[in-house]
Order: sequence, then structure tokens, then C-alpha cells
Amino acid sequence: MRYELLGSLRVRHAQECFSLSAAKRELTLAALLLGSGQVVTKEQLFTELWGGRPPRRAMAAVHVYISQLRKFLAEAGAGEQQVIETKPAGYVLRRNGAGYDTDDFTAAMREGRAQQESGHHEAALDSFERALSQVRGPVLDGLAEGPMLSSFAAWVEEERLECLEFSVEARTALGRHREVIGLLHSLTEQYPLRESFYRQLMLVLYRSERQAEALQVYRSARRVLRSELGLEPHRSLRRLHQAILSSDRLLELSAAG
Repeated sequence: MRYELLGSLRVRHAQECFSLSAAKRELTLAALLLGSGQVVTKEQLFTELWGGRPPRRAMAAVHVYISQLRKFLAEAGAGEQQVIETKPAGYVLRRNGAGYDTDDFTAAMREGRAQQESGHHEAALDSFERALSQVRGPVLDGLAEGPMLSSFAAWVEEERLECLEFSVEARTALGRHREVIGLLHSLTEQYPLRESFYRQLMLVLYRSERQAEALQVYRSARRVLRSELGLEPHRSLRRLHQAILSSDRLLELSAAG
């Protein structure tokens, strides 16, 4: 049995995949899964499900959702195991050894960072790609609005973008910089305020003998940052710009920091 929260919430068992059709039940299970092993209070569930305005019969509704989730999890592979326990203050979800895609994602990221720092770029790239494969889309398909779930969704997105950066770095270190030009063009368009993607794009363009395009990327980044934030590019981006202008030999050896 395996819980998957990095996208729409689903539970896998053997070759079958089980999903919840009702948003409130999905949010309830997601909140319990985030707090697995610990009590998720009734008040926390009210906030995740209804924000600051729970309905008059909120507690009765939560009782129904929990009952339905127990039946769902039994059918999804938990069998007779007691997965959701009732406590005086709320509920506890026991994973009982079930897999969890978030654990797999963080483990792959941790391995990739260690391998990258050790100079094992091929192994690092494999780890980062394995981590990225766990993320199927926005957490809960963007349904999360309460503080617990929305914070988790924001964390996942930040970690995913960082993983993309690490993946690009690994490919660049392996001399496979031309492979990521298209990806980085797309990322700078999707995340125009994230300077690291501009920096990586400038470097790979320069290494691909496209110096003029690399300089154009800097001009575009500077224009966006000044327009949106009233700021000049970070000094690391400015240093890389100067290095490209002077055809610094160090750019052939390592990325600008």
C-alpha cells in the first residue's frame, strides 16, 4: 500500500489505484497524512476544510468523512488494520509501513545533493530525475487552501524547482548543456523572477557558442526584475554577465556561483 500526495491524492495497492471523488474527503485524508503518527485536531480539520467559517454541524460532517475514509482505506489495501484512530482531541493516521511518495521524493533529493557534492554527477542526475518523477502535478490539484495543506503545497513547489536546478547543474557538469536550453527557456518564462534559471540559461548558451543570446537573456532578466521589483539583478548574475562579456576562460570549467 502506498500513499501519493504529490499531485491528486491517491492510494495504490498492488496494481490498483484508488482515488477519492469528494473534495472534502480528499482534504481530510491529506491533512491526516501530513500529520501521520500525530494527532490532527478537530480544529485543524475545520480550518483545512472550511477556513475560518465552519458550518454549524462541522463536527458531524467530519465524523462522516472519517467513517467514509476508513471504509475507503480498507478497500484500498489496509484491510482490517486500524488506520485512522480516534483521540479525544482529534484523529491519528497510522501508516503501518505503507509507502509515501513524499518520503521517496525527499530521500532522492537528499541522495542527489550528496552525490553532487561528491562530484558523482551521473548518479546525482539519476537521483534528481527520480525525485522529479514523484511529482505528478500541484498538490491536491491546487485544491489546498488551509494553512497546513497550502504550506505543504508551497514547500513541494519550491523543492521541485530546486530539484530542476540541481538536475540542470548535473547535466551541465557532464557536458550535456545543450540538452537543457529548451527547458531553461521555458522555465525563465514560467518563473520570470527566479534568477537562478536565467543564470543557468546564460551559462549553457555561452557554452553552446551562443554568446550573443546569453547576453540577451541577461538584458531580458534585468528588464523584468527592474519592471516587476524595482531591483537590479543579483551580483551572481551580474558577475556572470561580465564574465561572458570578457569570455572568461573559467566559464569553460565551472558555473558562475
